[in-house]
Amino acid sequence: MVNLELYRVFYTVAKCGSLTRASEELYISQPAVSQAIKQLETQLGAPLFLRTHRGMELSERGGKQIFAIVERALGQLDEAEARFKEITATASGTIRISASDTIFTYALIDKIAAYHERYPEVKLNLINCITPETCDLLKNGKCDIAFLNLPVDAKDFDLSSTVMPLHDIFIANERYAALAEEIQPLRALQDYPLLLLGGNTITRKAIESFAESVGVHLHPEIECGSIELMISLAKSGAGIACAPREYVARELAAGELVEVRTNPSLPARGIGIAFPKNAPVSYAVREFFKLFDPGRA
Repeated sequence: MVNLELYRVFYTVAKCGSLTRASEELYISQPAVSQAIKQLETQLGAPLFLRTHRGMELSERGGKQIFAIVERALGQLDEAEARFKEITATASGTIRISASDTIFTYALIDKIAAYHERYPEVKLNLINCITPETCDLLKNGKCDIAFLNLPVDAKDFDLSSTVMPLHDIFIANERYAALAEEIQPLRALQDYPLLLLGGNTITRKAIESFAESVGVHLHPEIECGSIELMISLAKSGAGIACAPREYVARELAAGELVEVRTNPSLPARGIGIAFPKNAPVSYAVREFFKLFDPGRA
């Protein structure tokens, strides 16, 4: 089969009537244009042009016989390419978004609502699970975009950027107000009832890992399955909880909770955006990503 580009060169030369003008339009050298025409003529077995003092003219038994067909075929190919670009530049289909209930609640709700309003034709499949389970979904290509509690090992997927910084703090109700009056040694919290997330969560592992690095062992009296439950228990006076300041800003401002500051304080973490490794990212997913990181989408 003849190289399609040879036909495109033929069409351009016929339209321009000149090898020089055709080379300028095609951004290739004039010898390359001339060689392409010769190659096409050899493969078709007939001369396509007459070389005259006026330039390149289509031959009666060669170029004129195929020009209209080539013009129509190239036009159809250009139309197909334009239609494909239009399709790939339109948000459609389904986006599988994976995150924990907490991340959905505190970081994604507004963004999801805004995206759905802008692209109502896109179906959003929200998969709520803790970060380790979300990592498995990414590894197996079962979600299109994921939001993870950091830090995580990202060797099996592509970690892009941070959505929201997280600053873990200790919180309690007014029963522990005296502790909030001055900074407490982190070790001192071992003497109080602690509320922490379950041991299989990234948040719990990060907190315990840091505490142990400074010689402190935090043993919760109550393990909670969600941040929301832990915050509610802390408000009821069940003990001192550990949660990101970003998640309890309203309760702290309203005086429903107080912050128990510690020395050392817990290190900052964050929520990251990730994608399946080496997987194509659809236009719909890119548009969702822009809501969080417009400069890199």
